[in-house]
Amino acid sequence: MTTVAEAAGWKAKIQEFIADRLQRKLNGLKPDETDKRAKLIAAHEPSAWIADAAQRSAKIQLATHTLKPLHPDARGTNLHVSEFIEDVPDLVGTHSLKGELISDGVCNAADLDVLAFLSIELQGELLLDKLMANDPEAVAALSDDAEQANTWAEAFASIKEVKGQPASHTLAKQLYFPLSDGGYHLLAPLFPTSLVHAIQQQIREDRFGEKAKAARAALREGQPHDEGFREYPELAIQKFGGTKPQNISQLNNERRGENWLLASRPPIWRSAAVRPPLNARSVFGGPLTATRRMREAVRQLRGFLARTARNNVSIRTARARMVGEICDEVHQYAARLRELEPGWSADEHCRLHESERLWLDPGRALTDEAFRSRRALGDWRLEVSQRFANWLNSTISSDHVRLGEDEAAQWTADLYSELRLFREELDNDLV
Repeated sequence: MTTVAEAAGWKAKIQEFIADRLQRKLNGLKPDETDKRAKLIAAHEPSAWIADAAQRSAKIQLATHTLKPLHPDARGTNLHVSEFIEDVPDLVGTHSLKGELISDGVCNAADLDVLAFLSIELQGELLLDKLMANDPEAVAALSDDAEQANTWAEAFASIKEVKGQPASHTLAKQLYFPLSDGGYHLLAPLFPTSLVHAIQQQIREDRFGEKAKAARAALREGQPHDEGFREYPELAIQKFGGTKPQNISQLNNERRGENWLLASRPPIWRSAAVRPPLNARSVFGGPLTATRRMREAVRQLRGFLARTARNNVSIRTARARMVGEICDEVHQYAARLRELEPGWSADEHCRLHESERLWLDPGRALTDEAFRSRRALGDWRLEVSQRFANWLNSTISSDHVRLGEDEAAQWTADLYSELRLFREELDNDLV
């Protein structure tokens, strides 16, 4: 489009917008309201309407972070943030929107028509963006008087600016953030309206879009489909503005005053069914050590020992911590087995060593007198500890892990210390 044609295009769009608003208002008049009709026609002459809109634009602010959702009567500062921090992994914020940022308009409901005017679009570009860029064709479309057109364009372009000095309000939220020197920063949280709008648009499309509907229909009919769909269980709705959401902001009005909140309850943990270690001669090297957490703990210890040639306090501390984590996994496994019906170790398919049966199935002592007598002797605690130590030593030994004499002595001391704690835990294992 040439510059002349582009200016004509903007002018036609502006006249069409004003004429459409006039016609809607005229349609609401009674046939005998001739005075009101004349006043409306005069007020909607393009030059008169644009002059009034430019004046009212001083009461409007374009923002990405707004105050009124915190309290509808708050009168503090709103902000329009266009320069964002770099992407931070796992941190979602307004900076994530980048080029897809949609600005919100904060104003009285009576001035929403000015925002609608500035949202006129031509070839995918908004009138406001063109005026802020001081585009000559868009500016010229406002008036044939160049000076007047520039004055109005400056007024419209100012809606991104903060009105007055930054300020909070008694009805706004404020947080005192402590500093290392004993002082505080006073923080005034704002509502991230642009981010909320983008998220709600995505959720709405995922729930009610045509592609999502087609995918759900295919699922109901048991048919394949090229695309999947997303579900958002237990959404909550927060309302802003009551019956007049337009009094909060433009985007809030578009959202019908709704702010959709994702479920943020702690997850309900569903553990895999606990099964007795039948057909295993030992839980060490068997069911216990096949778990992902145990394999990872052993892998870390083996790797640490393989690359550590020195022996100092920090190394001994790290080594003892890793062994302690492995011991914790052993105790947690034993605790899970106690959720089973007592007596499972009497099953004909249970091949565990006697000491491990006495350790892992304590409830059996309530109904099996012979089992209770053997368990009361206590020798099984030492036997279990030794079996655990033998398994751990054999597990970490490899061609890459060759402990020198000093390291081997220290490793034995670390392991002995942990086994002492291990046995103390077993001593507290009462029926």
